[in-house]
Amino acid sequence: MSWQDEVDELRRREELAKQMGGDEPIQRQHDNGRLTVRERIDALADENSFHEIGALAGKGSYSEDGKLESFTPSNFVLGTAKINGRRVVIGGDDFTVRGGAADAKVGDKSGYGEQYALEMRMPLVRLIDGSGGGGSVKTLEIVGHSYVPALHGFETTMQLMGQVPVVCACMGSVAGLGAVRTTISHFSLMIKETSQLFVAGPPVVERGFGKPVGKNELGGSQIHAHGSGAVDNEVETEQEAFDTIRNFLSYLPQSVWQPPPRIESDDSVERRDESLLSVIPRDRRQMYQIREVIHAIVDAESFFEINPGYGESLVVGLARLDGYAIGIMANDTCHHGGAVNASASEKMMRFVDLCDTFHLPMLNFVDNPGFLIGSKAEEEGTVRLGSRALMACYQATIPWVSVIIRRCYGVAGAGHGNGDRLNLRYAWPSADWGSLPIEGGVQAAYRRDIEAAEDPDARRRELEDMLEQYRSPFRTAEAFGIEEVIDPRDTRPLLCDWVELAYEITATQLGPKSRTPRP
Repeated sequence: MSWQDEVDELRRREELAKQMGGDEPIQRQHDNGRLTVRERIDALADENSFHEIGALAGKGSYSEDGKLESFTPSNFVLGTAKINGRRVVIGGDDFTVRGGAADAKVGDKSGYGEQYALEMRMPLVRLIDGSGGGGSVKTLEIVGHSYVPALHGFETTMQLMGQVPVVCACMGSVAGLGAVRTTISHFSLMIKETSQLFVAGPPVVERGFGKPVGKNELGGSQIHAHGSGAVDNEVETEQEAFDTIRNFLSYLPQSVWQPPPRIESDDSVERRDESLLSVIPRDRRQMYQIREVIHAIVDAESFFEINPGYGESLVVGLARLDGYAIGIMANDTCHHGGAVNASASEKMMRFVDLCDTFHLPMLNFVDNPGFLIGSKAEEEGTVRLGSRALMACYQATIPWVSVIIRRCYGVAGAGHGNGDRLNLRYAWPSADWGSLPIEGGVQAAYRRDIEAAEDPDARRRELEDMLEQYRSPFRTAEAFGIEEVIDPRDTRPLLCDWVELAYEITATQLGPKSRTPRP
């Protein structure tokens, strides 16, 4: 007695599932410049590592004698795979079956995938290409009644954010809950021209506002990776999306119970880059390229920037020192002079939460003139969002080191580290700090004196020259107001020594934090 007939039937159904929505929908997907969900998984995962879960879920049509005549698979493909040799959970919408609408998923496969990732402590990658919520209004015809919206399984979604890395890729036109799920992640991306993200798509918007709007005009990557900040990175192609996901995950641990992985580096820890001695201009109003500073200090080619098109006055990303993964923040003087505005504050908060959740030590390059001022900054709520960013910094418990390379002013500057803890920091000779810059502070502090002078401009310059002598970081060091002033070329050796100690500390602090990251 053998079960071979049943095994043959199993294999037949698995092959039917791989046909997805059929030849015509697959061809339309390709004609639109997009891969199918199964092609995407194959391109993302290590070769032959994908193990599918729920392949037989779908809707079958049977003959009178009970034989399966046709089969439409669920439009959500789920399974485990390896990325860079480490196991992850991958789930993706199949747009060739009912356009990825949730009412064609057949069972809560996506929810099962989230529970699997949570309880097995594995990173979750979502390839989103559909509505992902209650589906289309065709559901009314199918079930014969409407329903009150509810977010079933949302507790699991929130728990995931505090325990395992979650990556979401917007692969097509994503609306509703699919759009929300994209943003509830530690890292998200969109593909230029071929992916769009919106609360409601063009037909619903046109019906509501009476004006037609194109998909890219409404929710293209140029909006969400730059203007709104709803997603982190914009890429050119699907293949670049998969490469970016693999790269991001290489810095993250499997879960909060494990340390981030170390990758051996042949970049000497004693490397002293001569360019650092002259990279900061003597003219305090002159800009420079902060990414050149970052690249000169971290392991060669290890800097992975996150959300470069949003909150541009703050650069954030992941990098390595002596092979150890770290988080990096740095002010970019090419945008608002490096001042922290509303979008940069939000960006800072999210990034600090990411690093704190996964025990990534933080390196902060400080050239911060303060929060951005002016009427536009006030209208954008910079002060409130800035306060949230400062709270995120002070709530973080990861090892943190700040290198003050130039300005450190005001309340925003005070948030360069946690003043209630060790607040480990180094300063370059170019460092400049205080409650206000002398150039602007003199006008406020000595207003009556200046206005009463026969030549107000000359008196103002005289006062500025008088105070300039107190500006030197060496004066501050004399009072132990800064612990160490260093040769900029010594920065990498010092930080490589620090990061080894930082990882010894984090090894004793593994596990979830008391709160989940803020999306």
